[in-house]
Amino acid sequence: MEAPKYVVTPTPHIRSSDSIEKTMRYVLLALMPATLAGIFFFGLRALIIIAVSVASAVFFEAVFQKIARRKVTISDGSAVITGLLLALVLPPAVPFWMPVVGSFAAIVLVKQLFGGLGHNFLNPALAGRAVLMAAYAGIMTTGFYDPVENRLSLDALAHPTPLVLLETTGFAPEFADLLRSFWGNIGGSIGETSAIALIVGGLFLLYKKIISWHIPVTFIGTVLVLSAVLHPVELSLYYTLAGGVLLGAFFMATDYPTSPVSKTGKIVFGIGCGVLTVIIRTYGGYPEGVAYSILLMNLCVPIVDRFIRPRVFGTKQRKK
Repeated sequence: MEAPKYVVTPTPHIRSSDSIEKTMRYVLLALMPATLAGIFFFGLRALIIIAVSVASAVFFEAVFQKIARRKVTISDGSAVITGLLLALVLPPAVPFWMPVVGSFAAIVLVKQLFGGLGHNFLNPALAGRAVLMAAYAGIMTTGFYDPVENRLSLDALAHPTPLVLLETTGFAPEFADLLRSFWGNIGGSIGETSAIALIVGGLFLLYKKIISWHIPVTFIGTVLVLSAVLHPVELSLYYTLAGGVLLGAFFMATDYPTSPVSKTGKIVFGIGCGVLTVIIRTYGGYPEGVAYSILLMNLCVPIVDRFIRPRVFGTKQRKK
């Protein structure tokens, strides 16, 4: 009887159907409810800003990779996601050239100069927003308008967001305001106002196992609890729904290269994002703190991963 033949192949031996392209498609699908809600509520200007942001992000990635003599990878969808996320965190009344500047910062300065996809240490879209905030603070803090008005106009009138009203006037939201925040018919950045759309997209990512629950749940939970401690309890839910908490928790803080590896590390990361968000909102100069909280925690990821390491497969947990 002939001995069986064994074929030895290089590791790894566990194969998966997952790919970058597939993951990006799922993320894009998950962002569609918030994107469509932003276009519905903020109208023509929002649509143009999204289109310009996505197109410029893809353009800058392709041009940089050509100049650097790297393989052009715009087909993987990561540049599209970066451009879309950047647009969703911008005020709907910003000039149309601002998404171009933000996309350049996000794609070239933060992503490609550090090696491309998977090598960036900051979330590219949020870093692009931070650059715009630093360079054009006036426009970035006043470029909002009420979605009920100017839906089809390219010359929208500025209107303060709920968080700005809370900080500057002590505005006390009623149940109707909470309901508007849930559906999205309220002032804010293009993709952050519709809580239901963001929750639907976030649950889709959890269902497809693109993200885990650790960061979103701890981030949102920390904001909810800490807001109730520092502010009237009835405001805590409003603080969580209004602003960029849901968008940041589901789509920004969960970015693979800029978040911890271990489950415990993700929990620490999510709590840190939540704490910093509430602190910046309460004691800082800006009414919103989601972007800076995530970027600051991005910088802490190497430290978190160093001290909180997952157990290596096939080994025993060391006794302390």
